[in-house]
Amino acid sequence: MRAAMTPFRLGLAGLLVTLALDQASKLWLYYGTDLVLTQPWRLASFLDFVVVWNRGVSYGMFQQEGGLGRWILVAISVAAAIGLSVWMYRTSSRLLVLALGLIVGGAIGNAIDRIIYGAVFDFVHLHAYGWSWYVFNVADAAIVAGVIGLILDSLRPAERSDGAQPDS
Repeated sequence: MRAAMTPFRLGLAGLLVTLALDQASKLWLYYGTDLVLTQPWRLASFLDFVVVWNRGVSYGMFQQEGGLGRWILVAISVAAAIGLSVWMYRTSSRLLVLALGLIVGGAIGNAIDRIIYGAVFDFVHLHAYGWSWYVFNVADAAIVAGVIGLILDSLRPAERSDGAQPDS
């Protein structure tokens, strides 16, 4: 008989799926295709694949050209992943634990890029009607989805220790 998936295992599954999809997509696009030489690839009127090396943080802010900045960002990513993993282990909310797993998987995926390449490989470019979104990857999308999960979880009413809902 199979045991039910515990909340922590759900978060761990989210982490591992995010990490695997992120790294597989980057490895395939960078080493398995000629995207670097033939970009941009127009996939739809609103979607291109391009190659962007992000040496900064979200949205390309705080670009780090030197080696020290790269390793500081790796250290911050690793510290965040450890802290969020501890939180993930201690929580029983399935939504919260999955959200944390997505964020940790994304943080580790981008940290691996920084360690190996010195920058994060971003490749998805969304645009429409003169509007252009930042270029991102699977890890970034998972982090955003995880943050949305954190927000949704914070809006849910807290359960009391006796299982009853709090008074309004």
